Amino acid sequence: MKIRDKEKFLKAVKKAKTSKVEAQFFDAKTIATWQHLYFAALNALKAFKNKTNISRNLAMETMLYASAQRQIKKAMNVFGVKPSSSEIAVLIIGEKPEEVNSALANIQKIINTKNDDETLEFSEEKMALAKKNFEISDEEIKAVMRKGDLKKTLVDLVIERVALLATKR
Repeated sequence: MKIRDKEKFLKAVKKAKTSKVEAQFFDAKTIATWQHLYFAALNALKAFKNKTNISRNLAMETMLYASAQRQIKKAMNVFGVKPSSSEIAVLIIGEKPEEVNSALANIQKIINTKNDDETLEFSEEKMALAKKNFEISDEEIKAVMRKGDLKKTLVDLVIERVALLATKR
């Protein structure tokens, strides 16, 4: 789905989500599988728990971790939803599954779409973009790769970058 008016889209989505959940939207082509978002969320939650968070809200903290960036503007410019974004990944965090599911249903209704897990699959294009965005060299891949599984190696390296953000001060 193409988003022509980013501000209108975000305003509509904010209305759809409840106050009991946090939602963050990503340009799906920058996301290296569901594990990428899972570990970004996990690290963001841990940062808030330990009072080491960079941003003031959990949704933005997940953006920072997903991008492995400390600067919000830089993270949003690369990983955020843009008018040119053709697919969107949404990360919803809440305490109760029913609240998360309700927020997802509301968001899907507003943007008139269905859940599509294929959006998070790691294509050749996404692998090349991950290498660029996370500055992963061919030498690093060769040093880490086991059993010739390039996709798994890249996902592992992206998750490592996500986790390393906590050590950058």
